[in-house]
Amino acid sequence: MPDSRATSAFADDLALAMALADAADVLSMSRYRARDLQVESKPDSTPVTEADRAVEQALRTTLAAERPGDAVIGEEFGTAGSSDRTWIIDPIDGTKNYLRGVPVWATLIALRDESGVAVGVVSAPAMGRRWWAMRGAGAFTTDPGSATPRRLQASGIRELSDASLSYSDAVGWTEKGADLDRLLKATWRQRAYGDFWSHVLVAEGAVDIAAEPSLEIYDLAALLPVVTEAGGTVSGYDGSSPLTARCLVSTNGHLHDEVLRLLAP
Repeated sequence: MPDSRATSAFADDLALAMALADAADVLSMSRYRARDLQVESKPDSTPVTEADRAVEQALRTTLAAERPGDAVIGEEFGTAGSSDRTWIIDPIDGTKNYLRGVPVWATLIALRDESGVAVGVVSAPAMGRRWWAMRGAGAFTTDPGSATPRRLQASGIRELSDASLSYSDAVGWTEKGADLDRLLKATWRQRAYGDFWSHVLVAEGAVDIAAEPSLEIYDLAALLPVVTEAGGTVSGYDGSSPLTARCLVSTNGHLHDEVLRLLAP
């Protein structure tokens, strides 16, 4: 958890978000790699599993009891309520990985207020990892086999030619008007770690740039404080808020302006 020097009005909310992540981990892991896992195709042709729905419903039930005045946005069941305080949930980010037995998937939990996202928790139980952040209190992770939190710090790389880039895949960049190819050619190393993992690796300082062209609010909200509280910078491709741009560029901060320039059409 945040160190004792950090104080925040959102400490109770972070504690609740961590408890929600604990509950989500139990539910999602109970059906992970299940031979009889139920999978359906949503209207947008993306898959949804019984675990996606069970996790989100469980978190909504707890939030209704613990924070009855707050609104909730979730991938599977939409928006409930209207409030300056909104919980944003992706029950399983990386459902395609989940249903294929690839361990790179996570539950994303965020709390947004009138000033932006105040709390973010990213829990990846199949990887044995969790990342979290609270406004003004830093970003943290736990490593496999350790119960001691480690504070996150974005890298100090200042040249694109020395930078490591992670993204999901080549789909959607042209439609967004972003030039991925220029960024690929300008960077030192390119890997497609994908989804949430690209962005938390920026917070860890293991990757210097992460970018995805098309995301929903529940795909990205929890990632924002994790990256920024680690000293990184986040925006859409045009420099606007990712929450409105519905795309996400995360960097260590030093490289952000140059990355946006290269991505611009």
